[in-house]
Amino acid sequence: MPQHLEAGPYFDDFTVGTRFESPGFTVTEGEIIHFSLRYDPQAFHLDVEAAKQSPYGGLISSGFQTLGLSFRLFLDTGVFRACSLGAIGIDEVRWLLPVRPGDTLRVVSEVLETKASSSKPDRGIARIKHTTLNQRGETVETMVGIHVLRRRPA
Repeated sequence: MPQHLEAGPYFDDFTVGTRFESPGFTVTEGEIIHFSLRYDPQAFHLDVEAAKQSPYGGLISSGFQTLGLSFRLFLDTGVFRACSLGAIGIDEVRWLLPVRPGDTLRVVSEVLETKASSSKPDRGIARIKHTTLNQRGETVETMVGIHVLRRRPA
């Protein structure tokens, strides 16, 4: 068995209510602009001066960038290191507040539901709510991941 699969946790260790918290990450103006040039080229993501005239009053991160950063932060907790087999979707994505240059984000994740697979006994599905908070503790984004997780080896 590969070394990275020897440690847990595994699907069997995830119970409803279990929570994980990520380390923080500070978003820079350059990262916002770089991402937006490639994937979401709207003025309030790209142009500092134009963004000042937008309803946001300044440069903000693309919601898609926040989504990706949030998932990366969750992965940085290490809880999926041994068990992730991918995901089958994301439900209920909500962008609640803009993310601005200098904001430090962290993710608090909570297991909502687990279900062992009846057709593939080596795995199960965990629905996990990921809440992204800024440095003031304000919720900027929420999403529910539907994760496919490896069960503990026999």
